Amino acid sequence: MSRSLNKAILIGNVGGEPEVRTVGTGGRVATFSLATGRQWTDQSGNKQEKTEWHRCVVWNSGRGTGLADVVEKYVRKGEKVYVEGEIEYRQWQDKEGQTKYTTEIKVKELMLLGGRPGGGMGGDDMDAAPRRSAAPAARKAAAPAAGGDDFNDFPGALADDDDDLPF
Repeated sequence: MSRSLNKAILIGNVGGEPEVRTVGTGGRVATFSLATGRQWTDQSGNKQEKTEWHRCVVWNSGRGTGLADVVEKYVRKGEKVYVEGEIEYRQWQDKEGQTKYTTEIKVKELMLLGGRPGGGMGGDDMDAAPRRSAAPAARKAAAPAAGGDDFNDFPGALADDDDDLPF
């Protein structure tokens, strides 16, 4: 039996604000463009650069909050993201009867790679600026589960010199 694999893994910057819409069945779909680039030196010693643009499509799977909702809430233009999914080729007829073709990445996994401002992740300004609006809300939502950022729940734990860690 022959096996096959259709898998795309991309790390790049979001090219524009994601577009999120609801389809007739009530499902949600988000689309955005992702730019990946490469640089090299040609035989003459000149630096060359090429940017590839990828169309990413993210569907909510099942009921409740899905990946398309995450894209709508957190992904912004310029954000650095990791995308994993399948390559899909589609064709359709436009209003004039012309056959149109597109290549898309059907996203199955997505990770935001830009660090929070002041969070020590080291992202550049383009990564940090869009995150400012989403970071306080994300921190507030995570605060009850994480116990907060200031360690007030365990004041003695930080002062205790007697631990059994091997380093």
